[in-house]
Amino acid sequence: MFMVTPDIAGPLSAEIRVDPRVSRLRLFLEEKDCPIQDLAPDFIEAADRHGLDWRLLPSISFIESTGGKYCRRNNIFGWANANKRFPSIRHGIHVVARNLGQGQQYRSKGTDGILKTYNPRPEYATKVKEVMEQIGPEPVTDPMDYVDESPILSSLR
Repeated sequence: MFMVTPDIAGPLSAEIRVDPRVSRLRLFLEEKDCPIQDLAPDFIEAADRHGLDWRLLPSISFIESTGGKYCRRNNIFGWANANKRFPSIRHGIHVVARNLGQGQQYRSKGTDGILKTYNPRPEYATKVKEVMEQIGPEPVTDPMDYVDESPILSSLR
């Protein structure tokens, strides 16, 4: 019989914390019938790890490939003029996040600066930011402070 001992299990809690950004993003991607909806946690994790607005990567992917509907080589971002091949879409999310957050061209830039470097056409940044607004509100310091009124989270309360 398998038993978990307290010293390796850690404290037990009746409270399960769900990052509402994942639910919000998944809901947006489902509503738009995007094939990448199951990758919502990867977008959030990559954004947090590299100091990006949580809505930026999925918004770029939506503009570039309609959220994965029209992509080549697992490249939902049109990265490197859509010529870059990634082993998987998940891998591409993390590579692009690392480059946007820490790459020499993008380092120390806010969302506007990142978008201007990514694609200098002013209308591009406008389109991406419109999608960001559709996904959800501005980022917060603590994602657990984010108030989400989506049906998914309302049912959890």
